[in-house]
Amino acid sequence: MNNRGRSISLQLLVALAIMLGMLVLGAALAWQGYLGVRQTLVAAAGDAAQQVGKTIEERARRLVDPAQSSLRLLAVDPVAGNLAQRLEQLPQLVECLNANRMLSATYVGYPNGDFLLVRRLRDPQLLQRLEAPPDTVFLVQSVSHDAAGAPLGEWRFYDRAQVLLKTQVKPDYRYDPRLRPWFVEASRQASTVLTRPYVFFTTREIGLTMALRSADGAAVIGMDVSVNDLASESRDLRITPGTEIAVVDDQGSVVAYPDLQRVVVREGEAVRLTHIAELGVPSLQQIQAVLPAGGRPQPYQVDGQTWYGMRVPLALAGQNLQVLIAVPAHELLAGARKVLFDQLLWTAALMALLLLLGGLLGQRIGRPLRLLAEQVRGLADFDFSREVGVTSRVSEVRELSRVLSRMSGTIRSFQAITLTLSRETQLERMLDGVLRHLVDAAGVSAGAVYLFDADRGDLHLAAGCRGEAYPTQLRVEASEDLAASVTQALALQGQSLAVVLNDRSEQLLGILVLQLENTQGGSGELSQPFRRFVEELSGAAAVAIETRQLVEAQQRLLDGMIKLLADAIDAKSPYTGGHCERVPQLAQMLLDKAVQADRGPYADFTMSEAERYEFRVAAWLHDCGKVTSPEYVVDKATKLETLYNRIHEVRMRFEVLWRDAEIAYWQGLANGEAQPALQQALAQCRAELHEEFAFVAEANIGGEFMADDDVARLQRIGQRRWWRHFDNRLGISRDEESRFAGQVSAPLPVEEHLLADRPEHRVPWGERKPPVARDDPRNTWGFDMRLPSHASNHGELYNLAIRRGTLNDEERFKVNEHIVQTIIMLTSLPFPRQLRRVPAIAGNHHEKMDGNGYPRRLGEAQLGIAERVMAIADIFEALTAADRPYKAPKTLSESVKILVFMARDNHIDAQLLRLFLGSGVYREYAERFLRPEQIDEVDVGYWLGQI
Repeated sequence: MNNRGRSISLQLLVALAIMLGMLVLGAALAWQGYLGVRQTLVAAAGDAAQQVGKTIEERARRLVDPAQSSLRLLAVDPVAGNLAQRLEQLPQLVECLNANRMLSATYVGYPNGDFLLVRRLRDPQLLQRLEAPPDTVFLVQSVSHDAAGAPLGEWRFYDRAQVLLKTQVKPDYRYDPRLRPWFVEASRQASTVLTRPYVFFTTREIGLTMALRSADGAAVIGMDVSVNDLASESRDLRITPGTEIAVVDDQGSVVAYPDLQRVVVREGEAVRLTHIAELGVPSLQQIQAVLPAGGRPQPYQVDGQTWYGMRVPLALAGQNLQVLIAVPAHELLAGARKVLFDQLLWTAALMALLLLLGGLLGQRIGRPLRLLAEQVRGLADFDFSREVGVTSRVSEVRELSRVLSRMSGTIRSFQAITLTLSRETQLERMLDGVLRHLVDAAGVSAGAVYLFDADRGDLHLAAGCRGEAYPTQLRVEASEDLAASVTQALALQGQSLAVVLNDRSEQLLGILVLQLENTQGGSGELSQPFRRFVEELSGAAAVAIETRQLVEAQQRLLDGMIKLLADAIDAKSPYTGGHCERVPQLAQMLLDKAVQADRGPYADFTMSEAERYEFRVAAWLHDCGKVTSPEYVVDKATKLETLYNRIHEVRMRFEVLWRDAEIAYWQGLANGEAQPALQQALAQCRAELHEEFAFVAEANIGGEFMADDDVARLQRIGQRRWWRHFDNRLGISRDEESRFAGQVSAPLPVEEHLLADRPEHRVPWGERKPPVARDDPRNTWGFDMRLPSHASNHGELYNLAIRRGTLNDEERFKVNEHIVQTIIMLTSLPFPRQLRRVPAIAGNHHEKMDGNGYPRRLGEAQLGIAERVMAIADIFEALTAADRPYKAPKTLSESVKILVFMARDNHIDAQLLRLFLGSGVYREYAERFLRPEQIDEVDVGYWLGQI
C-alpha cells in the first residue's frame, strides 16, 4: 500500500509542535497583560481628571482671590464726592486694574444712581468699535445727576499715564447701577457678592462680577473678573491630544472652552453663554446628558466611537461649576495596545526562535538524507546549478555526498564548456575557458592545449591552466604515437595524459595534455574508464577548435574577397586606382578620433568591435557599384570621348574641308579664273579652318566654365557643310542600327553639318532603365533621383557645349548611378545580423545634411555618424587625388576651404569637420598619401572659426 501522500516531515512536525504551544501561551499572556494595562490606564485617567479639576479650581481661585483683596481695600476707602472728586481718585481705581491683569473693569455705584467705571482697553477691535483716540489705554464711563435729577452720561479716554485724551458726552448712556443684581445683592449684605458667569456686554469676555458694599454704606464697589484664561489653560491640561475639556455651570452654560469663539452666542444686540448642547461637541454633550458625577471614567459611545467621560465638581466662590472631560478610547488605551503589540512581538520573536530551534532539531535528525534527496531530484530535473553535498557524522551519508558532489561538478563543467563554445568568438579565449572547465571536470591538477601549425610543422601553445611554464613551441617528429612524444618532450613529472585532437576528417588539430599527480594520487596505471572520459571531453575541445578555425578562415576569406573587389574597382581604371583603398583608411582615422573623444559632441560616442568591423566592411565596399560604371565615362578626359576621343573624327572632317578648298582652287585655275584671287581665297579658308579646329579642340578639353559666346561660336562652326559619299549604316552593330530605325536614308552624296547632334546620337534607355524615380514601382530602395531622358547622348555640339568639366547630364547620372548599384548590390547580399548596416553606411556617403544629396535625399535626421564620416572621407580623398584625368589635384589648403564651405552650406557635418581639422586627421592623411607639392600650410584656427 502506498502511504507516500500521507507522510509528514520530522523536521516540520517538531517545529509545528513547538510553534503551536508557544502560540497559545504567548496569546494568553499578551491578552492578560492588555487587560491589566487597560485597567491601570483607565484608573490613571480618573486620577488625572481629578487633578485637572483641582488645577482648574486652583487657577480660578488665583483669579478671584486677588480681586477680592483689591475689592476689600476699595471698600474701606471708597471713591466718594461729586464727579470731579471721583475723577481725582481715578489713580486708585487704575492701580487695582494694574495689580490684577484678570480684572476687566473696576466700578462704583451710588444710591442716587450715579455710576463710575474704569475699564482697560486691550482689544484693537474694541478700540475701533468705541472710536477711541490713538494711545488710549483706559476708558472711564460715568453717569452723574444734576440738581434737577437728570442723568448725564459721559465717556472719557485716557492714555497709560492717565492723561485725558478725549471726553465724549453719551446722552443715550442710561446705566442705572441700582437695578443691577450685583448692586442689589451687595447692598443687602456686608460680605462679597459673586455673580454667576456671564458675557460682559462691552468687551464680550466671559467672567464674573464681584461686588462689596463700602464700609460706610455710601457706595457699592464692583469688579469684573475675566475667566477667558481658564479656556486657554484648559487646553494645556488635556490628558491626550484629542481630549475635550469644558467648564459648565449648573444650568449647562459653557463657562470655559479652548475655542472661545464657540462659547459666546449673539442674539441681536444681546450676548449670552453657549449651552453645552449648542457647543457642537457630541462627546461633552453626552457627558452632561447621561453620565453621573464621579471620579471613575465611564465608557460611552458617540457616533460609533468609544469615549471615556468624567464630571469633576469645581468649587469657585460658592458657584456650582463642573469640569467635563471626554477622552477618546483609542488615545487613552494607546499605551495598552502598544503593550499588547510589544508582547505579541516578543511572543512572535520567541516563537520564531523556538521554531528555529525546532527546525534545527529536526534537521539534526533528518536533514542530511532529505537534503541529498532534494539535490539528486534537482539533478533529475536538469537543475545543475546547485551545489550537491551535505555534512554528516554518518560515514555512508558522507561518502554518498562526496560522490554526488563530484558528479554535479562534472555536469556543471560540461555546461560551462557548452556555454563557452557557443558564446566565445575568439579562439584563444575560447580555448582558455574550455581548458579551465575541462581540468575541473576531469579532476586533474593542470593542463595545456597545443595547436598544430601545418605550414611550419610544429605545435604552438594555445592555452594553459594552472601548470608550470609550458614551452611556447614543440618540435616533435612525426610518429604514430604523437601523445607519447609530446609527453616526453614536456618531461612532465608524475602521472600525465596526452590526447591527440583531430577534426572530423581525422586531420591533426593539436594535442591536449593533462597533469594528474595532485588529484589522482598514488602510482600505477590510469583506469580505462578515466581515459575514455578524458577522450570524450577532449572531443568537445576538438570540435570547438575546428569550428573556430573554420569561422576565422571564412572571416579571412570574406575580408579577402572585399579587398579583392575594391582592388578590382581601382584596377579597372588607371586614373582612379587607390580610391577604394585610401577612403577606408581616411574614414577609419576620423572614426577613431570620434570614438577617442572625451569631451565635446562625441564624448559619449562609442562603438563595439562588431560595429567597427561593420564600418570597415562598408568603407571597403562603398564604391562597389562602380563595377557597373562604364570605364569610358568614369575616365572620360575630353568632351567628345566615348570609347575613344572623337576629336580625331572631327579633325578628319576639317581635313576634308581642307582638301575641298584645294580642289576648289585647282578647279578655278582649270576654269580660267584669276590665280591671285583663288590663291587668296585658299589661304583665307585654310587660316579659318586652322583657327576653328583649334577652338573646337580647346573646347573639347573642358574646364571650369564655358561662356555663352563660346557656345554660340561652336554653333556657327558647326554650320559648315561637307559632303559624305559613303553609307553611314554599313559596318555598325545591331544596337546602333536600331537607332536609325524610322530615319529616311538620303541618296548619296549627302551634304552634312561639320558638327551635329543627330538622332542616332541619342541612345534610349530601353529595358535598362534604372529604378531611381520616386514613383517607379520597381523602386523599393527609396531612391529619389532625376532620370535623364536618354541613356546616352553622343551629340557633338551637345557634348562640346558642356559648361563645366567633360561630362554631360547623361554621363554624370551614369557616374552617380554607381551609388544606386552599390545599394542594390549590397542589399541583395545575405549579410549576417552584425553587418546589417553595411548597405546604409556604404550607400549614404553621397547624401547631404540638408537633404539635397543622392540617391535618396536623406537629411540630417536619417544619417548616422558612420555615414557622415564616410561622406567627409570620400570628398576629401576626391579633392586631393592626383590621379583624375579631368582635373588637377587640390592642395591641402584648397581642399580644407572647399570642405568648410560645404559645411557652411549644410552639405556635410560641421561638428565632424571640426573634429577632422582640430584632431589633425587631415594632416596625418596628407603626409601619408599626398604629393609633397600639395601639402601647404593650413590656418586651422581661422577655418574652425568659419564653420
